[in-house]
Amino acid sequence: MQVVIGSGSVGSAVALRVAESGDEVRVVTRGGGGPEHPRVTRIKADAADAAALARIAKGATVIYNCANPQYFEWPTAWPPLAGAMLRAAEASDAVLAIIGNLYGYGPVDRPMTEDTPLAARTVKGRVRVKMWQDVLASGVRALEVRSSDWIGPQNSLLAQALPAMRAGRTAWLPASVDVPHTYTYTDDAARTLVELAPQAKAWGKAWHTPSVAPMTARELLTRAASIAGLGAPRLRSYPKVMVQGAALFDKFAKEFLEVRYQHVRPFIMDSSRVTAEFGLTATPLDDSLRAALQGS
Repeated sequence: MQVVIGSGSVGSAVALRVAESGDEVRVVTRGGGGPEHPRVTRIKADAADAAALARIAKGATVIYNCANPQYFEWPTAWPPLAGAMLRAAEASDAVLAIIGNLYGYGPVDRPMTEDTPLAARTVKGRVRVKMWQDVLASGVRALEVRSSDWIGPQNSLLAQALPAMRAGRTAWLPASVDVPHTYTYTDDAARTLVELAPQAKAWGKAWHTPSVAPMTARELLTRAASIAGLGAPRLRSYPKVMVQGAALFDKFAKEFLEVRYQHVRPFIMDSSRVTAEFGLTATPLDDSLRAALQGS
């Protein structure tokens, strides 16, 4: 039996992959959500409740951390949530497999590898660094799979721009649309997490999800528009001063402002190590965009 915390795009994909491999899955969320499958049991619970999660995860071989608190909740929501998952993994002697991101590296001027120092300057980045340090210090068998911004139907650049693109209007975005950026397909992150979780040589390390070659937001959305049969997208960037103004009253804008550095300069992730070590490669761009468009 395996346990998945969270039922977003990645958590649901992880649950389905594990279920389709023949194992039983328990998906834990506050709302009791998750994919429908005969081997998936959806459990409504607060995963930050360490005692409750330990009971749910008793006997689990893998616990997948696919949770995603709201940006503004990270400093308060992540410590008890991550701590509960860590204690549940200790109690069950389960592998803890974590979906991570690149915030812990902080501003960089070169492609990020798994050896890039964790030099976060932001609140959110430091939260993620502390989570990983706590895991390493615990002695639990664990790994973290880090991804860049999503190619997916939710919480992605595509999801943000698509309504305007479909309506033939200008899509306004909070950062540059013409700097190279790595984008990661959500299902590639799920596949990497599931395939690495049982492999001892993956434990105790972070890995980068195999991702397609870096491209600009304009290139990504132009390709998506072509696949969707839409006209070339009209894209504009909000000036920084407008994002700063919005941050005075909008929680998301305030949190985005802290990580805006990732979108105004090249932000490139090197995922060659996971390909060399495990043979995993990224889904072709057009295939990932078609899947994302179908789910949008």
